[in-house]
Parts: sequence; C-alpha cells; structure tokens
Amino acid sequence: MNPELQARIVADSRDRVAWMRARSRGITATDVAGLTSERSIARAADSKLGGGPRFGGNAYTDHGRRREPEIAAWVAATHGILPSSALFRAEVEHRHLATPDGIAVDGDGRIRLAEIKTTNKPFRGIPRTYLRQIWWQQHVLGAERTLFVWEEHVDFSPVHDEPKSVWIDRDDREIAKLVGLATALIDELYRRTTGQQVPSREMDAAASRREQLRERDAFRALALAD
Repeated sequence: MNPELQARIVADSRDRVAWMRARSRGITATDVAGLTSERSIARAADSKLGGGPRFGGNAYTDHGRRREPEIAAWVAATHGILPSSALFRAEVEHRHLATPDGIAVDGDGRIRLAEIKTTNKPFRGIPRTYLRQIWWQQHVLGAERTLFVWEEHVDFSPVHDEPKSVWIDRDDREIAKLVGLATALIDELYRRTTGQQVPSREMDAAASRREQLRERDAFRALALAD
C-alpha cells in the first residue's frame, strides 16, 4: 500500500469499537447501499441515528464472517489482491468512508479492490445494493476496478470448489449519483443533530470554519448504528 492510502486509514475493523465509532461519523458503503432515491434519505438518516429496525446479524452473516478469511486467501492467491480490514476516508470529503475486503496497488499506482460475499441463492446478476457498495468503495479509494467475489452455499456448505468472481469497472456516472445522495444524507443528519438549516455554501471564512466545527461535533454525536 502506498503512503497516500496509508495516510487515509482512520480505523481498523479488528478493533470493532473504534471501527464502529469511526463509521458512525461518516457515510459508509453500507449506508449508500440503500440510497436509491431522495425518498430513501429519511430512512437512511433514521438508521444512522439509531432509529428504525436494527439488525444484529444472524446465522447467514455469521457464516459469511467465518468464510471471508478463506475466500480472501483465494483472492490473494489467484489475483494478488491482499486482504484488508482498514477503514479509509476519501481524499477530499473526509466523511466518505469505506472498508474494502481487499486492496492491491500496481506499479503505476492503479488501485484494485476486492469485495467478498456469501449467498445461499445463485446470482442471476450482481444485486444493485452490492454494486452501490462497490462504486462507493471505488469513489473513496480512487480505484479503477473491483473484483466481486461470491461463494454460494447450501446449509452453510460451499457448493463449488472455488468462489465465483467478476470484475466491476469504475462507473463515474453512478458514483456521481451516490455522492449527490450522500450529500443529501449528510445535510439531513446535520438538520436533525443541530436543529438548524444547512448553512449556505457561500459564507466568509470565519463563519465557514465555525459551521465546519459545528458539523464535526454533530457527527461525533451520531449514534452507533450496527
């Protein structure tokens, strides 16, 4: 990993408490997975602030966590993309966050990612929720491609000897949509946590700095949502 990427690591999922705290202060791939339109903003804000239905995991997610290291080892051996547990921030907007399952940087500085899933149903196509997560990770890390890897199982036993995989290229049009929706979500969270309207983008430097500090503190107050 190059020094520029290393400098953008804000937490590690192996320290779950610190990782969850860092995720609560920004917009993650999990958050944008459900951002399909303006109508989804309120629901996403409810979830981010600890409201709405809460999902603590089940047998399927437990199986996925158990299998991920094995699948990640296969990805490393076959494609040279090393496992990663780091939470990264975007270069410009530090509240845009992502934890890809694998990262590789080639000699020219091009970044490739891996995203790993397990499923008990065959995929007819890559689900849009997963594509949104992939595009968001590409946005945050500046990646050009992502190897999407999935392992099908029946009664928690893998169906095939090896996982299946497909390359997903960066899609700047879809990324732009997600960034717009993420900005709307940030604005909605700002209104809810401060009780104020989002300040105008045009203001003097001192006022802008005050608003940035208020917004930073507002995000620190967000509830953990996992």
